[in-house]
Parts: sequence; C-alpha cells; structure tokens
Amino acid sequence: MGLKLGKSFNRSYNLRVPILKGFYNVGIYFDKRSTFLLFKLEKDFGVDNDEGKNVKINMFKNLEASKFCETFIDLHNFRKNTLDISNQFEKIKLEYTSDIIFVFNESIVLSKVELDDKSVFDCLNIYGFTMESYSEEFTFILTERHNIQKRLGKKIVRTSGLQIATTASLEMLDEYHQQREAGRMSYSDKINRDEVIKLSDFNKD
Repeated sequence: MGLKLGKSFNRSYNLRVPILKGFYNVGIYFDKRSTFLLFKLEKDFGVDNDEGKNVKINMFKNLEASKFCETFIDLHNFRKNTLDISNQFEKIKLEYTSDIIFVFNESIVLSKVELDDKSVFDCLNIYGFTMESYSEEFTFILTERHNIQKRLGKKIVRTSGLQIATTASLEMLDEYHQQREAGRMSYSDKINRDEVIKLSDFNKD
C-alpha cells in the first residue's frame, strides 16, 4: 500500500539498503520548510526468500532512546540565539572505531542562506552505519534535518534514526551495550572503594 503524502511533505530521498540476501527500499520524506521527517520501508527479498521474516525494524525520533547510539555514537546538543541543535551526530566513539563502520554518508542541499554574515545550508544529512561483524545483517540510518528559519534568524537541527537488523545482530548489540554498562559500573565502584584522603588528615599531630 502506497504512502499518501499530505501538505507536511514535499521532498523525498530514496535509499536501497542490502540486508542478508535481499534489500530494503527506504524512502525519507520531509518538508523544505521544517524539520518534520518520516521513513517508509518496502522489503525486496524475492518470492521464495523468507529471510526477511527475521529482520526487525525500529524507528527513533529521539536518538537517546537508541541502544546503538547510546553505545557507539557521540551526539552533540547546543543552543544559542541563532542555533538550536538536538542530538546531532558528532563522531563514532573512539573505542569503537574498529567495530563500527560507515556504509554511506550523503547530503541533500535544499538552499544556501546568509545568516549573521555567514553562509549556512538548509539540508538533509544521512549517515549509515553497520557493525563490522554483522555488516550484512545490521544497518543504522541516522538522518539530520538542518532547517533555516529566516524570520527567526535561526538554524534548527533535528535527528531521527532507522534501525534494520536481524535477531543475531541485535544480540550482538546487546552484548556491546551490556559490556559498556558493566565498564561504567566498574569505574564507579572503583571510585567508591578508593580511600578518600581528607586534607584534615595531614593536620593531625
């Protein structure tokens, strides 16, 4: 069944993402005047291919709710008079640069605007990531909508995420996440167990 677009959407961009022995056709629909964005997916695994049944889809309007982003990605938040940025992609965390790889990095520029004597771009940035060990079974698509509000003299950045993954790759993601959480707890426990040296101890006779 086709997706009926109303007045909220007037632009689209399509990706073809390989998973297992098939593909997902991903449509990204957005508006040139706002940060509003929507995904549409259609799987293409062939008539006799049942592998698509083992694939799970998750969409995230808040990237902080994504286990993948929480574990592997540094996100950037910033606000001032001319900027309003929420969960912008900054980098893959240093300790995971050999585990997580880019599969694509694309940008669609809608317009160039002069804001505070600087050239800024109204655009859509699309980043694709996978886990090295499960490159055929996992894709995380991170979308950044950079919208320029001319009347307000402000640039607004909002992000969304789309995760396409097999059960096996999600189990691996859980292992990474649990390992990271355990590392945080171990570090916290170490701090709590360490002896606290008080300055008053040095003033005793």
